[in-house]
Amino acid sequence: MPDPIPSDQFADSAPTQQPGAQVIPDGCNLGVVFRALIVVNLAVMAAILLRSDGLIAAINSFVESAMLVEPACFLSLSLLCGLHRIAHRFPLAMQRLLCALAPALVTVAVIWLLSGFDWFLNGFSHLSAGGGVLRAALVAALFGIGLQHYFELRARAFSPVLVEARLQALQARIRPHFLFNSLNAVLSLIRSEPRRAEAALEDLADLIRVLMRDGRAMTTLEKEIRLCRQYLSIEKIRLGDRLRVQWEREGISDEVVYRAQIPTLLLQPLIENAVHYGVEPSTEPALIQIKLSHSLERIEIVITNPYNPYSGKGVAALPEGNQMALENIRERLALLYDVEAQLTTSTTLGQFQVRASFPYVKAVLAKPAQA
Repeated sequence: MPDPIPSDQFADSAPTQQPGAQVIPDGCNLGVVFRALIVVNLAVMAAILLRSDGLIAAINSFVESAMLVEPACFLSLSLLCGLHRIAHRFPLAMQRLLCALAPALVTVAVIWLLSGFDWFLNGFSHLSAGGGVLRAALVAALFGIGLQHYFELRARAFSPVLVEARLQALQARIRPHFLFNSLNAVLSLIRSEPRRAEAALEDLADLIRVLMRDGRAMTTLEKEIRLCRQYLSIEKIRLGDRLRVQWEREGISDEVVYRAQIPTLLLQPLIENAVHYGVEPSTEPALIQIKLSHSLERIEIVITNPYNPYSGKGVAALPEGNQMALENIRERLALLYDVEAQLTTSTTLGQFQVRASFPYVKAVLAKPAQA
């Protein structure tokens, strides 16, 4: 079967991500949306409970207020979603100010649009005067700046100290096993096939360079695929015909592969996991299938490898090292993408499958150097 993604298909000058400082919350992120909606609705419910005579009256008032609060929240988050994409163009003080102005202006606009309906005037008569609109705008601005401050503090808590420590711990678990096996494979070729050994050393040098990179760095899907091919070419020396790899693509164009931004060393550890637990224990040729797909602005990577679900005692069990590696990668995805990324595993008919799904984010094209 012809390889669907030749290693030299793309130029070396792949785009790189060069993000500026951003403190505007990403209103497109489901985690941000959920947290913002929960905070706002709980605050509104608490305020209503304090001035209501009973629980039933409070619930009725909350449902009535939701006709204003929910549209204002969703529209404000949509506006922040757009502002987040261009936030790097503004200084930090302006970004924080926009987080207050956006919900305030959206709230005023929603009140103005709904003021033409009788049901709104009857239920929100206190907003019909100019003072009421200004108070609503002020409350929305306070929510906006409060939530912005929360998300900024949350980002600081996870980065760089905690995130870097966890990502470096993940890389430290992957590196020794991989490097020792690679060096042994190259040593076995030095006398018999020196040219092949030289090519393997070049691949190994590239891999070591990536392993030494900052764990928070981002790369492109194309570069990660190229890295995985270099890794597999080294493992092929050691495992020979036992290692068979099949790449597949479904609904993912060359442009998406070239532009999709992913965390460095996301795909390679998953493939290494498949080699270590699916190919090494086998005495027969073992096939690793790697499927890449793109749909609904999401990237999905599915890796399937042979799997013997029984330990030496005949009890079904997933190897501890496998669990540790997958759990670390799952945690890494959660740190980088919050609830928008998933890593799931399944076993069917002697096949172990890992499925990673995360948002499709385009890497920023590097500007050409000035002559």
